[in-house]
Amino acid sequence: MGNKTRCTRFSLTPQQYIAKLSANTIFSMKDEQQTQLPLRGHSRGLWILSPLVVFFVLYLSASILLGDFYKMPVTVAFMAACTWAFIVCRPRRFSERIERFSRGAAHSNIMMMVWIFVLAGAFAASAKYIGSVDATVNLTLSLLPANMVLAGVFLASCIISLSIGTSVGTIVALMPVAVGLADKAGADLSIMAGSVIGGAFFGDNLSFISDTTIASTRTQGCAMQDKFKANFAIVCPAAVLVLVLYVALGWNLAPVEITQETQWLKVLPYLLVLITALCGVNVMKVLILGIVATGIVAGIEGGYSIIDWVGSMGQGMTGMGELIIVTLLAAGMLELIRYNGGLAYIVEHLTACIRGRRGAECSITLMTALANFCTANNTVAIVAVGNIARSVAQKYGISAPRSASLMDTASCVIQGILPYGAQLLMGSALAGITAFSIIPYLFYPFVMGISAAIFIIFALAEKKSA
Repeated sequence: MGNKTRCTRFSLTPQQYIAKLSANTIFSMKDEQQTQLPLRGHSRGLWILSPLVVFFVLYLSASILLGDFYKMPVTVAFMAACTWAFIVCRPRRFSERIERFSRGAAHSNIMMMVWIFVLAGAFAASAKYIGSVDATVNLTLSLLPANMVLAGVFLASCIISLSIGTSVGTIVALMPVAVGLADKAGADLSIMAGSVIGGAFFGDNLSFISDTTIASTRTQGCAMQDKFKANFAIVCPAAVLVLVLYVALGWNLAPVEITQETQWLKVLPYLLVLITALCGVNVMKVLILGIVATGIVAGIEGGYSIIDWVGSMGQGMTGMGELIIVTLLAAGMLELIRYNGGLAYIVEHLTACIRGRRGAECSITLMTALANFCTANNTVAIVAVGNIARSVAQKYGISAPRSASLMDTASCVIQGILPYGAQLLMGSALAGITAFSIIPYLFYPFVMGISAAIFIIFALAEKKSA
């Protein structure tokens, strides 16, 4: 009885929130209020989430049995999971399921990601063709000693992401250079890729112009600077610890002899990309400028065929094919899960039996994390659970900045290690390795998650709301 009373005191009850969830948050489709299906009990809720389990079990079990994560195509694992989603999810008619799946895959946010993937592939390949990657790597190694390369890349990723507020843009700009540095310095490629992706989430989590910062502060009703202070207290120890770890891991890397002079003209495309990104230019405009710059440099340098330059762009685009297929399959599958109440099921059960303030903070954190797991988008996850999280925070005296920082941190932790998230998919594609081979070396997201848990458990830097 006490639990029931506790739940109905929210300014917006879990039941009311769940009824409005799809209409007001994720895809804002006009017909959601009429077509959102009710929950079908405990077993039905778990059943709706089972496609995610199918994907992980199939991919991981096959990879472990074969002893190689490259043997099992991730596209096949997702296709099997999508097939299972069509079986267990509604609407009743198969054609309507196809329609719902297609709506998720063709959403404007997903199409924007596809465009970024295509442009990133074209830029990376054309820059490599004219020698921009090698020139930028040589310049970096001339400025940094080899044993500081890992730490330097992580720090650069943190600074860039903090400046531009986007993890995807940071990965696009930095990953090709990081791959070249790993090759020249003899560093493990998975660790190097992990340092770029981890650092990218430092800024994604903290930047004033990050979508997650904007979403978390607006849903919780607090000022950005207050959220920054609360959030910084959680993640700063994690960032410092990981930076020290990268210094230790790179300490024994052998010095790299630079035999070529810095070719500034060839470095220009990457400098242009970094500078325009730091100035806040849209990532698609940044990539287009970078591609045009590689063509100009190729013309000035001479010795490069225009046909070969165009061909390199084409190869870069088609090289993103698997990444695009996975993105579309994941988006469609997650839309079926969301439409059938998978996300609402999570919200309902995590808010049903909260015990005290610490339990409320755990509920807010887990609710955001699981929403991110089901949507593969940290901003969407925050918006999806923002209203109910604010109600929980107000009821249990949790300050708005702390609630916002916990939501933002939880979403970035999950997004940072999600194998079907845009950041890991992009990073693995540019590095030429699998997302699962990078996950064990994503030190910053893991340590950030541990830091957040410590802050909750020991009530550190806690300020009660008025």
